[in-house]
Amino acid sequence: MKNLTYYLFSLVALMCISVSAFGQDANIITGNYSNVKVENCVGINTEHLEFSPTFYQNGIIFTSARYANGPQDDKIGETFFELFFAEFDGSGMPFQAEDFSVLMNTRVHEGPVTFNRTGDMIYFTRNNLKQNATKADSEGLIRMQVYEAKKGYFDWEKAAPLPFNSDEYDVMHPTLSPDGKTMYFTSNMPGSKGGTDIWMVSKSDDLWGTPVNMGPEINTAKNEAFPFIHESGTLFFASMGQPGKGGYDIYKTSVSGSSVSGKIENLGEPFNTPQDDFGLILNAEGNRGYFTSARETGSGKDDIYKFDGFIAAPTMLSGLIKVYDAKTGAPIEGAGVRIFERTADGLVAGGELYDAILLPSAPGSSDLVLKLVRKGEGDLGDPDLFTDIEGLSPYDMQVGKQYIFLVSKDGYQSNELVYSTVGKSGEIMVEIPLDKYSCINLAGDVKTPGGSPIGNATVRMVSSCGSKDITTDANGKFNECLEPGCTYDFIGSKSGYTSGTSSVGVPMDGGGSMSTTIVLSPAGGNTGTPGGTIINTGTVIVLEKIYYDFDKSFIRKGAARELDELIGIMKAYPSMTVELASHTDSRGTTIYNQRLSEKRAESAKRYLVARGISPSRVTTVGRGESTPRNQCADGVKCSEEEHQYNRRTEVRVTSIREAVRVEYGNRGPEIIDRMR
Repeated sequence: MKNLTYYLFSLVALMCISVSAFGQDANIITGNYSNVKVENCVGINTEHLEFSPTFYQNGIIFTSARYANGPQDDKIGETFFELFFAEFDGSGMPFQAEDFSVLMNTRVHEGPVTFNRTGDMIYFTRNNLKQNATKADSEGLIRMQVYEAKKGYFDWEKAAPLPFNSDEYDVMHPTLSPDGKTMYFTSNMPGSKGGTDIWMVSKSDDLWGTPVNMGPEINTAKNEAFPFIHESGTLFFASMGQPGKGGYDIYKTSVSGSSVSGKIENLGEPFNTPQDDFGLILNAEGNRGYFTSARETGSGKDDIYKFDGFIAAPTMLSGLIKVYDAKTGAPIEGAGVRIFERTADGLVAGGELYDAILLPSAPGSSDLVLKLVRKGEGDLGDPDLFTDIEGLSPYDMQVGKQYIFLVSKDGYQSNELVYSTVGKSGEIMVEIPLDKYSCINLAGDVKTPGGSPIGNATVRMVSSCGSKDITTDANGKFNECLEPGCTYDFIGSKSGYTSGTSSVGVPMDGGGSMSTTIVLSPAGGNTGTPGGTIINTGTVIVLEKIYYDFDKSFIRKGAARELDELIGIMKAYPSMTVELASHTDSRGTTIYNQRLSEKRAESAKRYLVARGISPSRVTTVGRGESTPRNQCADGVKCSEEEHQYNRRTEVRVTSIREAVRVEYGNRGPEIIDRMR
């Protein structure tokens, strides 16, 4: 019919079901996924349409027609589709949907979307617009097109159509390969086999080429739509023409560019039903994802479902690790290599690499700052492998992963390298240079406020470059050799004294010797207790890295590490209650920023509650732009990084009955991300 592809996008009127028995086509196989558990995402589904999820930050973006008010599409009896974001709870279940973008949600249909790996480019489906007005084709239909937009300071900006769009046919449902060089999409452009087909197009030198049809193995005389390309090279798509249970079924096959290299597999139960099932996405590990279904057990018309269970094998790459002298290029034999994996949320799997410590925000202050520091190599166990006489060691890696390589060798400075296999293929080599060890001598003193030396005091040295414990001599002195380019915190303690701190930043170019002094006050009164810092009612814990995007209340992916540590503290001390205070930068009106900060505090609370903290233990407050941490008040020109520093959440302990002493060096969460 004339407006078939329009209804394909809306997924309401396409009910021309073709039921076929599995196995009628020799090229079609049926998967067995009896181990997969499927759950309705009840926290985001409504009686209206929710469909086509996409991973973004610590959650998903999806398309919905949930608003009762506003312009309505009379053809489907719903308001126009808009984009929404929902964060994950601790089990990966999305909840509390909110508008994704002010500028992108317009008076026409938007969605589905896809992102590049750095998250600063979005590709999305939208009605054909010319100068902010819809444009119909020669038959009076308003076609769908794929647009791209860049992430700006304020929102997604400069939306522009891709060059292979047309006023005369539909281009929609984009999905981008991990390396960003290949896009798969749905279209009924000339050359299609049926109603709509799966197409691909390659990108070279930032220019899109000519689209190529994915061929008869995938495309039929009926409709194929909603592709998703996985890191493993597996293409998932929905089809009404392949043998299936009815409506749209979800299929997968192996592809390389426009070539199909494997049989077509119908995912079968529990994914496919006699109703429409489509829009599947899958994490890099291949064991968790989300899809859309109109099955009868849903909340409304189309719902989003979460599933857990292995459905795609990760692709392994043959790799070599090469360690060499940074100055001479000579291979280094016997270098120890410790290998860690970064998880999907930006943390380090297993928690082996970093400690969390609470430090006074200033000497003598009761306020604390949570810092994440790398453990000393002596605390990390034996290396995973050693290099041979040529400085090499084989190590196979999984496609779509990020690895952290920590390399050490006597006489050399340790080097930590983050390496991503996203978009990699064939044999790969990870090259890690080591510099000959050269350090800056630090002369340290531990004294009383009156200047008397404190002998036999313990000084904990912590930094992202490593940590260790030092003992002062009888004159309260210590010496240590520090690596250039690192910032060190020193925490002094001794029985009978309060703890004291100092901080030293070592310039990259080295220089002469440095010095620092740590002051310990005799214990007594309200000055503290020996060996640590007391967490009392009123203590403020500053979470330095809980950052938010401009104009958003959701927490960035990988930016909730310190909230994870707070969860650990609150579980260890069940009487502790806290107030979360969130702050904005100075841009925007005072009233708007106040409301936004309240939403940010609620977002942080939801994060805690979703991971097991009772909501009665957490209150929230918004501080708006009232208390910036730097000079960036109204009218002051600042960089985006300076503005970002003010978008944060702080924790104030409102009550606690346990006697909680922070002993420096306690083990904490996994995590630090030196790439961000």
